[in-house]
Amino acid sequence: MRNSKKYFFLFTFEFLLFTCFSQINKAPAYPLVVHDPYFSIWSFTDNLNESTTKHWTGKDHSLLGVLSVDGQLYKFLGEPSRALKAILADAETQPYNCQFTETKPAGDWTSVEYDDTKWQTGKGFFGTKEQDPQTVWTSREIWIRRTFDIQTTPIYDLLLKTKYDDNVEIYLNGERIFNAGCCSANKEIVLSKAVEQKLRNGKNVLAMYCENTGGQAYIDAGLFNRLPPTTFDQAVQKKLELTPTRTNYEFTCGPVLLTVDFLSPLLMNDLDLYSRPVTYVTFRATSTDNKQHSVKLLFDSSPDLAKNRSSQIEETNFYKKDGVAFQKTGTKDQPVLKRRGDDVRIDWGFSYLAVHDQPGIELPKPRERTDGPVPPGLPPDEIQLMNLFKLAIDYGRVNTAAVQRTILLAYDDLYAIQYFNQNLQAWWKKNFSSTEAMIKKSLDEFGSIAERCEKFDKQLYDDAVKAGGETYAKLCVLAYRQSLAAHKLVRGPNNEILFPQKENFSNGSIWTVDVTYPSAPLTLIYNPALLKGMVEPLMYYSESGKWTKPFPAHDLGTYPLANGQTYPEDMPVEEAGNMIILTAAICKAENKFDFAKKHWDVLSKWVEFLVNDGFDPANQLCTDDFAGHLARNVNLSMKAIVGIAAYAQMAKGLGKRGEAGKYYNIATDYAARWMQMADDGDHYSLTFDKKGTWSQKYNLVWDKLLELGLFPQSVYDKEIKFYLTKQNEFGLPLDSRKTYTKNDWILWTATLANAPKDFEALIKPVYKFATETPTRVPLSDWHETTDGKQVGFQARSVVGGYFIKMLENKWKK
Repeated sequence: MRNSKKYFFLFTFEFLLFTCFSQINKAPAYPLVVHDPYFSIWSFTDNLNESTTKHWTGKDHSLLGVLSVDGQLYKFLGEPSRALKAILADAETQPYNCQFTETKPAGDWTSVEYDDTKWQTGKGFFGTKEQDPQTVWTSREIWIRRTFDIQTTPIYDLLLKTKYDDNVEIYLNGERIFNAGCCSANKEIVLSKAVEQKLRNGKNVLAMYCENTGGQAYIDAGLFNRLPPTTFDQAVQKKLELTPTRTNYEFTCGPVLLTVDFLSPLLMNDLDLYSRPVTYVTFRATSTDNKQHSVKLLFDSSPDLAKNRSSQIEETNFYKKDGVAFQKTGTKDQPVLKRRGDDVRIDWGFSYLAVHDQPGIELPKPRERTDGPVPPGLPPDEIQLMNLFKLAIDYGRVNTAAVQRTILLAYDDLYAIQYFNQNLQAWWKKNFSSTEAMIKKSLDEFGSIAERCEKFDKQLYDDAVKAGGETYAKLCVLAYRQSLAAHKLVRGPNNEILFPQKENFSNGSIWTVDVTYPSAPLTLIYNPALLKGMVEPLMYYSESGKWTKPFPAHDLGTYPLANGQTYPEDMPVEEAGNMIILTAAICKAENKFDFAKKHWDVLSKWVEFLVNDGFDPANQLCTDDFAGHLARNVNLSMKAIVGIAAYAQMAKGLGKRGEAGKYYNIATDYAARWMQMADDGDHYSLTFDKKGTWSQKYNLVWDKLLELGLFPQSVYDKEIKFYLTKQNEFGLPLDSRKTYTKNDWILWTATLANAPKDFEALIKPVYKFATETPTRVPLSDWHETTDGKQVGFQARSVVGGYFIKMLENKWKK
């Protein structure tokens, strides 16, 4: 009866899920297994069986699923990775020699006939020093030529593989075949047949140009023949639903209905559960024609889940322990915490596939898998299937009564980060003696965990609807798992909570202050202790004397090594304002000022910097550093003013009346001067000295949420009225300089609105972008408002900023 009751609950849950969340069925990419910057698997297409599943960086992290119905194979999950045959290998495949120059060349440097004999000879790939390249690139721009010979050969798909940071142009025999703007990316682009025809027998040239607009930089590219795929009949996808913790699919596989449910239990009110790196995948099969059918499920997770490069050698073991069947995979070398950077994946630790050991479960015995891949373009036979799938689950004879099985995917990274030269482990390790024990407990608790996640999903959605309406609630659902999966929950040296994030496809920094700032609303709602785990390490960095400047550091290193700032330039006013505002927000969320008291000395140093340097900022970067340096930045000035008032608020809470009065008076004086100097008629300008310009004043939101009373309602109303006249199809531009935007800031700007209709008008174009963008990657926060295309960034934690309206609503109560 107990098992029947559990299955009844899960059937009931799926019914409720399809009815309550059926409207949330579109995203730029779909989270499947999402926990941290390394254990992160997505589907980049609307149909789960349309493409190979990928790591958020775009590299294949393949999950593959096929349902056998009466011997007929139906693929419902993923696509077997396509074999690539190098025409011109990239550096990841094999370092190469080429010609390059860092001085702008004259003439048509992209043509086959161009004379590059006076250029330097180098080895690819090229990058700034911290990228550990084959050739260090030191200037702002670089031009590269790679010559290669080919003879006539059949090409199935001509594929360009490239990784770059920042602006890039790539040419084949004089014709541009790819270009992109800032920032970093790793792409595989299938080129057109017209481009393929540009290849000639004999000499060819692949030419590359890259511009470093600031920070790290790198460039690499190669050409490949992508061979035909292994073929299966396709299951027909009928439904797709997203909730905060789940992604669910429904398929028809001939006469059998199959539902597939990915559940990542990211419940922030239970950190012991939250930190477990486990995702449940549940498969439920039902006959649709009132007949019995023989059903078998085949599943595989690629060893690439534990590798940075596919060429790395892995070791896989299959074994059983305590009633659980395990598959465990890791690299042979295990270079623990030896790799850092942005476009990288983990190559230490172990990926796990696990399932309760029961009749019908089949895992390979050691060396059971046969040699040789399935021939490209051909359907696999029974023997060759063993090369594609590690797990088989025999459902037996299935009729109209649903038969359900659940597997678990997990990852043990051994050590998660390095924190000031000390290797630290993930939070969950303090509770378990082994990974196997953690996995077994998670499998045993599946029913209760699924029920808790269902309740949480419904509550989050209801709360978001109450705060901002249905469109807003859908945006929050899209953002929830992505924001959290850019973080890692780590146990600190003194058993404290550490919650670093990786600055994904931005520069790979760890503990970036101006990434914590936009992402903060999510953790302020659900667990402020996590926000402390983002903020406090930066305070320690200054308090310890390791960082001696009068303002906070930008970051603590390059993920996963947090040994000190690596970003090459400071953001003085930005980070000082951020840290003080975040501290005040934590105090408000906790309804006490203990956190501020603990760090009062360093907060006092930072507020003095804001008083002296914050009101009329010198030429410097702010969080929107991709837009370049800007002097007299009006929005940055507003951050400084709000930061000074937030400090005064905390001083008052700590009974420091003198300090509170002093700094609040400074803030109100600055606010009055700001309104006069920034006034530009029907709006406020981008900088104090340039009229006829404008920008989103998203930093004003903390005046509202912290109830500081610095700026009158007329300032809010004037800006909102103006913004509504400046929107494009896919949103409000960041400012008057460009048409691109940061959509997390749009949500903050919209929260300035008093009228719900104005809030809705500002966020609807963001939802249009999220559901109609042609760029199929995990949600980008930096996009073009004219065509909805990604400009840069993806899978970043900053979409936690979407929860700002929910935070406002919570704090109003």
